[in-house]
Amino acid sequence: MKQYFDTDELLKQFRLHSVIAGVLLLLAGIVAIFLPEITALALSYFIGWVLVIGGVISAYHVIQSYNTKWIAWFKPATLVLIGILLLVYPITGIAAVGLLLIIYFLLDGFAGIMFGLEFRPYRGWVWMITDGIISFLLAIIFLIGWPFSSVWLVGLFIGISLFVDGIAMLIIGMSVRK
Repeated sequence: MKQYFDTDELLKQFRLHSVIAGVLLLLAGIVAIFLPEITALALSYFIGWVLVIGGVISAYHVIQSYNTKWIAWFKPATLVLIGILLLVYPITGIAAVGLLLIIYFLLDGFAGIMFGLEFRPYRGWVWMITDGIISFLLAIIFLIGWPFSSVWLVGLFIGISLFVDGIAMLIIGMSVRK
Protein backbone atom coordinates (compact mmCIF):
# COMPACT_ATOMS: atom_id res chain seq x y z
CA MET A 1 0.00 0.00 0.00
CA LYS A 2 1.33 3.38 -0.98
CA GLN A 3 1.74 5.91 1.81
CA TYR A 4 0.44 9.37 0.90
CA PHE A 5 1.71 11.19 3.95
CA ASP A 6 4.89 11.27 5.98
CA THR A 7 4.17 9.71 9.37
CA ASP A 8 7.32 11.17 10.91
CA GLU A 9 6.36 14.65 9.75
CA LEU A 10 2.81 14.23 11.12
CA LEU A 11 4.16 13.15 14.51
CA LYS A 12 6.62 16.05 14.51
CA GLN A 13 3.81 18.51 13.73
CA PHE A 14 1.54 16.91 16.35
CA ARG A 15 4.26 17.23 18.96
CA LEU A 16 5.03 20.86 18.09
CA HIS A 17 1.40 21.96 18.06
CA SER A 18 0.59 20.01 21.23
CA VAL A 19 3.43 21.74 23.09
CA ILE A 20 2.41 25.19 21.78
CA ALA A 21 -1.24 24.59 22.66
CA GLY A 22 -0.23 23.22 26.05
CA VAL A 23 1.83 26.29 26.94
CA LEU A 24 -0.92 28.69 25.80
CA LEU A 25 -3.62 26.77 27.69
CA LEU A 26 -1.41 26.67 30.79
CA LEU A 27 -0.87 30.45 30.69
CA ALA A 28 -4.55 31.18 30.06
CA GLY A 29 -5.43 28.92 32.98
CA ILE A 30 -3.06 30.72 35.35
CA VAL A 31 -4.54 34.12 34.41
CA ALA A 32 -8.10 32.83 34.94
CA ILE A 33 -7.22 31.22 38.29
CA PHE A 34 -5.77 34.45 39.67
CA LEU A 35 -8.51 36.68 38.22
CA PRO A 36 -11.69 34.54 38.42
CA GLU A 37 -14.22 37.37 38.77
CA ILE A 38 -12.72 39.28 35.84
CA THR A 39 -12.64 36.08 33.77
CA ALA A 40 -16.33 35.42 34.51
CA LEU A 41 -17.38 38.99 33.77
CA ALA A 42 -15.32 39.03 30.56
CA LEU A 43 -17.02 35.82 29.47
CA SER A 44 -20.48 37.24 30.18
CA TYR A 45 -19.70 40.47 28.31
CA PHE A 46 -18.16 38.55 25.41
CA ILE A 47 -21.24 36.36 25.02
CA GLY A 48 -23.46 39.44 25.30
CA TRP A 49 -21.61 41.26 22.53
CA VAL A 50 -21.55 38.19 20.29
CA LEU A 51 -25.33 37.89 20.63
CA VAL A 52 -25.89 41.61 19.96
CA ILE A 53 -23.66 41.51 16.88
CA GLY A 54 -25.37 38.33 15.69
CA GLY A 55 -28.74 40.01 16.16
CA VAL A 56 -27.67 43.08 14.21
CA ILE A 57 -26.39 40.88 11.37
CA SER A 58 -29.67 38.95 11.37
CA ALA A 59 -31.62 42.22 11.34
CA TYR A 60 -29.54 43.43 8.40
CA HIS A 61 -30.49 40.26 6.54
CA VAL A 62 -34.19 40.78 7.28
CA ILE A 63 -33.99 44.39 6.05
CA GLN A 64 -32.06 43.45 2.90
CA SER A 65 -34.46 40.64 2.04
CA TYR A 66 -37.42 43.05 2.36
CA ASN A 67 -39.13 40.64 4.67
CA THR A 68 -42.13 42.37 6.24
CA LYS A 69 -43.41 39.42 8.26
CA TRP A 70 -43.08 39.89 12.00
CA ILE A 71 -41.76 36.35 12.48
CA ALA A 72 -38.66 37.28 10.46
CA TRP A 73 -37.77 39.73 13.24
CA PHE A 74 -38.07 37.12 16.00
CA LYS A 75 -34.50 35.83 15.79
CA PRO A 76 -32.76 39.23 15.49
CA ALA A 77 -34.87 40.67 18.31
CA THR A 78 -34.21 37.66 20.55
CA LEU A 79 -30.46 37.78 19.95
CA VAL A 80 -30.24 41.51 20.60
CA LEU A 81 -32.48 41.33 23.68
CA ILE A 82 -30.58 38.46 25.31
CA GLY A 83 -27.27 40.09 24.42
CA ILE A 84 -28.32 43.39 26.00
CA LEU A 85 -29.57 41.56 29.10
CA LEU A 86 -26.17 39.91 29.46
CA LEU A 87 -24.45 43.26 29.08
CA VAL A 88 -26.75 45.00 31.58
CA TYR A 89 -27.03 42.10 34.07
CA PRO A 90 -23.74 40.23 33.72
CA ILE A 91 -24.03 38.48 37.12
CA THR A 92 -27.32 36.84 36.11
CA GLY A 93 -25.64 35.92 32.86
CA ILE A 94 -22.80 34.33 34.80
CA ALA A 95 -25.30 32.16 36.69
CA ALA A 96 -26.72 31.02 33.34
CA VAL A 97 -23.21 30.44 32.06
CA GLY A 98 -22.69 28.35 35.19
CA LEU A 99 -25.31 25.91 34.01
CA LEU A 100 -23.64 25.73 30.62
CA LEU A 101 -20.28 25.12 32.30
CA ILE A 102 -21.69 22.18 34.20
CA ILE A 103 -22.57 20.66 30.84
CA TYR A 104 -19.17 21.66 29.43
CA PHE A 105 -17.24 20.04 32.28
CA LEU A 106 -19.25 16.84 31.92
CA LEU A 107 -18.53 16.71 28.16
CA ASP A 108 -14.89 17.72 28.68
CA GLY A 109 -14.51 14.96 31.25
CA PHE A 110 -15.88 12.39 28.84
CA ALA A 111 -13.67 13.68 26.00
CA GLY A 112 -10.55 13.70 28.21
CA ILE A 113 -11.09 10.09 29.24
CA MET A 114 -11.77 8.99 25.66
CA PHE A 115 -8.71 10.90 24.38
CA GLY A 116 -6.58 9.31 27.10
CA LEU A 117 -7.75 5.83 26.16
CA GLU A 118 -7.02 6.60 22.50
CA PHE A 119 -3.43 7.59 23.34
CA ARG A 120 -2.86 4.71 25.71
CA PRO A 121 0.33 3.52 23.97
CA TYR A 122 2.02 6.84 24.78
CA ARG A 123 3.55 7.76 28.12
CA GLY A 124 1.21 10.67 28.97
CA TRP A 125 -2.13 8.91 28.47
CA VAL A 126 -2.86 8.79 32.21
CA TRP A 127 -2.80 12.60 32.32
CA MET A 128 -5.57 12.80 29.75
CA ILE A 129 -7.73 10.49 31.88
CA THR A 130 -6.82 12.51 34.97
CA ASP A 131 -7.92 15.64 33.10
CA GLY A 132 -11.26 13.98 32.36
CA ILE A 133 -11.80 12.93 35.98
CA ILE A 134 -10.96 16.44 37.22
CA SER A 135 -13.50 17.92 34.80
CA PHE A 136 -16.17 15.56 36.16
CA LEU A 137 -15.29 16.64 39.72
CA LEU A 138 -15.50 20.31 38.73
CA ALA A 139 -19.02 19.75 37.41
CA ILE A 140 -20.08 18.20 40.74
CA ILE A 141 -18.48 20.96 42.83
CA PHE A 142 -20.12 23.61 40.68
CA LEU A 143 -23.55 22.04 41.16
CA ILE A 144 -23.19 22.19 44.95
CA GLY A 145 -22.70 25.99 45.16
CA TRP A 146 -24.74 27.14 42.19
CA PRO A 147 -25.97 29.88 41.62
CA PHE A 148 -24.53 31.88 44.54
CA SER A 149 -20.89 31.10 43.95
CA SER A 150 -21.08 31.41 40.17
CA VAL A 151 -19.26 34.75 39.99
CA TRP A 152 -15.91 33.43 41.16
CA LEU A 153 -16.40 29.73 40.40
CA VAL A 154 -16.99 30.31 36.69
CA GLY A 155 -13.62 32.01 36.25
CA LEU A 156 -11.80 29.71 38.66
CA PHE A 157 -13.09 26.53 37.08
CA ILE A 158 -12.33 27.74 33.59
CA GLY A 159 -8.81 28.49 34.81
CA ILE A 160 -8.38 25.08 36.46
CA SER A 161 -9.68 23.27 33.41
CA LEU A 162 -7.44 25.24 31.04
CA PHE A 163 -4.45 24.71 33.35
CA VAL A 164 -4.94 20.93 33.49
CA ASP A 165 -5.66 20.81 29.74
CA GLY A 166 -2.36 22.63 29.20
CA ILE A 167 -0.41 20.18 31.36
CA ALA A 168 -2.03 17.23 29.60
CA MET A 169 -1.28 18.66 26.14
CA LEU A 170 2.33 19.38 27.11
CA ILE A 171 2.88 15.88 28.45
CA ILE A 172 1.21 14.09 25.53
CA GLY A 173 3.07 16.34 23.06
CA MET A 174 6.44 15.71 24.68
CA SER A 175 5.81 11.96 24.89
CA VAL A 176 5.35 11.58 21.12
CA ARG A 177 8.69 10.63 19.59
CA LYS A 178 9.85 9.85 16.07
